[in-house]
Amino acid sequence: MRITVFGATGGTGRHVVEQALAAGHQVVAVVRDPARLPVPAADSLTVVTARLDDKESVERAVDGADAVVDALGSHGTGPTTVRADAAPVIIAAMRAAGVRRLVTVSASGAHTTGDGPFIRFVVKPVLGYVLRHAFADMRAMESIVRASGLDWTIVLPPQLTDGPRTGRVRRRVGANVRGSYRIARADLADAVLQAVTDDAVRGTSLSVAAG
Repeated sequence: MRITVFGATGGTGRHVVEQALAAGHQVVAVVRDPARLPVPAADSLTVVTARLDDKESVERAVDGADAVVDALGSHGTGPTTVRADAAPVIIAAMRAAGVRRLVTVSASGAHTTGDGPFIRFVVKPVLGYVLRHAFADMRAMESIVRASGLDWTIVLPPQLTDGPRTGRVRRRVGANVRGSYRIARADLADAVLQAVTDDAVRGTSLSVAAG
């Protein structure tokens, strides 16, 4: 399978690239600065330097892909529109290239469906205030993805850590996983790649957390 990864130099994106290569996939890593991609060169890895305001380079990165993974993110707690700005560009490029499978990463913290009372009414209001800009950007991106007409899956992880890959991931479709509030980025990448080929999660939001 040929997988195009946006956000390939990010904490989650680099794990997606590494694990996809290890699984034998052809990977197109889309980056702004190739020097920041901590993945050794390989015959199955193509690195495309592209800015999201460069329509032609984005289309070139997507052309020929079987699936696209959007692992873009932003840093800090200030105002941001990174995800909402990127989604229409990626979607337009996929439509132009005839690519339909899109898996994008958001956050379970931006939602309360499935949460218990303490998390919903005590934890989430505080978290939602601190991360209000990032969460607003994520929810805007999600709305764009849902309206895209593509075969999409939105993956919703809780707090991310840099722990090792365990292979133990809890999943829940359409609602947040309860009782587990962290996941290693390596395990999130594993869940994202599993979602790429899982027909059962097409057109759904998939919450994941450490098992």
